[in-house]
Amino acid sequence: MKVEFTRLQEEFKRVLLNNGFQESKAELCARIFAENSRDGVHTHGLNRFPSFVRAVKEGLVKPAAEPERMEGMAALENWDGNLAPGISNAIHCMNRAIELAGEYGVGCVSLKNTNHWMRGGTYGWQAADAGFIGVCFTNTIANVTPWGGTEPRLGNNPIVIAVPRAGGHIVLDMAVSQYSFGKMQEYKFREEHLPFPGGYDSEGKLSKEPAKIIESQRALPIGYWKGSGLSLLVDVLLTSLSGGRSTAEITRGGAESGVSQCFIAIKPGTGNEALVEQILKFTKLGHPEEVRYPGESTLSKRNQHTRDGIPVNEKIWNEVLSM
Repeated sequence: MKVEFTRLQEEFKRVLLNNGFQESKAELCARIFAENSRDGVHTHGLNRFPSFVRAVKEGLVKPAAEPERMEGMAALENWDGNLAPGISNAIHCMNRAIELAGEYGVGCVSLKNTNHWMRGGTYGWQAADAGFIGVCFTNTIANVTPWGGTEPRLGNNPIVIAVPRAGGHIVLDMAVSQYSFGKMQEYKFREEHLPFPGGYDSEGKLSKEPAKIIESQRALPIGYWKGSGLSLLVDVLLTSLSGGRSTAEITRGGAESGVSQCFIAIKPGTGNEALVEQILKFTKLGHPEEVRYPGESTLSKRNQHTRDGIPVNEKIWNEVLSM
């Protein structure tokens, strides 16, 4: 089943307006949810929308709240998200980082007490569309095992790095688990095993069965000890910058709410575009179709779905229509 972009956005906006969102914020969040599905990230588009609405109804997400600047020093600012929607908070803070970078060459905005930002790549694309290098990261509830352990003690802390490019931005959007939970959910929907072990089951055994890993919340870090260290340092850095909650505190709270994030924008140097093209050309040498740079598949799916319609999970789509 396929649905046009505008239809998705309209239904998302209708539901949000019925759940306490003001017009402008409903329009923004609906657009981002629709864009996530359009770009092929269904796990943070339509598929995540019902759980987002549940979080609003449970009071974890406060539709009327706005982010508040707490302190700042030149290119560095610290904001409190006041548990507003993660999407609108993130858009605001990346915009602020871009403004600071326009003035100082670099801008860094840390954010505490916010909510899930859905697709982190959204804010990398936002920076790149404005002509800036974008870097952002967030912590999460504990659902990744540290190297040497089998219990969830680390967050699946996503990292985004984006570089503007006339021929299509380069945008890396990665979680620190071997498979994101969204990707494992897709395999679960299709009743397929993962190609490689993605985490531990409830008995502490490595597994290729996505349902068992999702149930145990014990994902395997990328690169084993390297991903484990990366996740830990992202959490340390975020907490130090923002003064917000760590993965441990979020986990003790029992719900992934009140997370900490950081948004960095960098004004790129001029005349370096040819160097970027050299890197991409060398990387693709011999396999130009098979090898893709980060963000290339997103552009391909964006164009295809804009032309042909966005494929949706019919059950979830009907759930949204009934809200």
